[in-house]
Amino acid sequence: MTQTTTIAGWGQYPVVEAEVDRIHGLDQLADVVRSAPVIARGLGRSYGDSSLGDRMADVTGLDNLISFDPVSGVVTCQAGVSLAELLAVFVPRGWFLPVTPGTRFVTVGGAIASDVHGKNHHVAGSFSDHVESFHLMLASGEVVTVSRTEHPDLFRATCGGMGLTGVIVEATFRMHPIRSRNIDETVIKTPRLAAALEAFDAYGDATSSVAWIDLCATGTSLGRSLLMVGEHADDGDLTAVPRQPRADLPISAPTFALNRFTVRAFNRLYYERIRGDVTRHQVGIEPFFYPLDAINNWNRLYGHRGFLQYQFVIPRDAGQEPLTEAVEQIAKSGMASPLAVLKLFGEGNDNFLSFPRAGYTLAVDLQAGDDALRLCDALDAIVTAAGGRVYLTKDARMSRETLVAGYPDLESFEAVRRQYGAAGHFTSTQSKRLGLA
Repeated sequence: MTQTTTIAGWGQYPVVEAEVDRIHGLDQLADVVRSAPVIARGLGRSYGDSSLGDRMADVTGLDNLISFDPVSGVVTCQAGVSLAELLAVFVPRGWFLPVTPGTRFVTVGGAIASDVHGKNHHVAGSFSDHVESFHLMLASGEVVTVSRTEHPDLFRATCGGMGLTGVIVEATFRMHPIRSRNIDETVIKTPRLAAALEAFDAYGDATSSVAWIDLCATGTSLGRSLLMVGEHADDGDLTAVPRQPRADLPISAPTFALNRFTVRAFNRLYYERIRGDVTRHQVGIEPFFYPLDAINNWNRLYGHRGFLQYQFVIPRDAGQEPLTEAVEQIAKSGMASPLAVLKLFGEGNDNFLSFPRAGYTLAVDLQAGDDALRLCDALDAIVTAAGGRVYLTKDARMSRETLVAGYPDLESFEAVRRQYGAAGHFTSTQSKRLGLA
């Protein structure tokens, strides 16, 4: 049944009116796909407009686990299965996700379409690096098996392709063995950006690393950070990760609640709560990998206007200057939120639109509005000049020029779409904005 509704991504910006079909089987999905144009949608955690369109196929009803090999850790499931459901089933059995983004409330299909990365990219790569194969529904309604050896061009286009090559309906990938649901965490307090980057190098052997960065700090404190590195602990139990958040933000916060004074005060307290230069303790999987998942609807913190999450990567060989300039621009604007994250990427893969590449990636939330759009344009110029790129999964306003500059394999991606009949068939609000065929 098709329902017309008003809908948005996780950032609540932009908001569109769309026809949404809740999918329960492949025959129904084929009927919707053949009616074109359409875009698949999972749990709606992409921030901008990549899973929005005039017509959307909600695939969360395709949520069956199909098989699991307890020796190899290879699991096969339908694309609508969420990472939260996988964790609830497999953590008690001693298995964890090979790569996970900052929320577990995303689908497997969405993880592949965004080629998500996590805190361990420098050692484990992106999610698609652990995918053995997937089933993809083409524009004709036919389902084909896609892997590195079967339709390899379609594999490279679909992983990170934002749903623009077809609808992923099933996937096979490898899980990672663990002995405990606990993480041995070390927190390194760094007084400025340069020290934070040095700390990333000093702890480069750590399996997971991520820094909270204070984007309100200026002067000699510019970019002060708390670097958190972690390893799966050998001791502790393997109880399931809870599927549901523990708290709720029932209504949108007043627009004025987040301003430069409240954010600056929060950031100062958050930074100063860590007393020593290096502290060590043990935490659970949820607070280490998914701290924001503890609060349902935390996106309402930014008020009814919503927010932009701007994430970019600058190549390491560009040096520290472009990253420093970007941090200075954000701090000068006074717009930064308390949610800003800095990570170190390892080498990227060869998927056409996959985001990560060797370098530093910074993500910041900005309350939606004209000032935020102007700041993002200024950051685009810095990122493009440094040879970097902006993350499509977070994007809600990037220009075609910025896309072309950041993704040199764009024409190869479009050629694959034309070859398989996807161009003009699988379309989103984002793809139309970016001038994709």
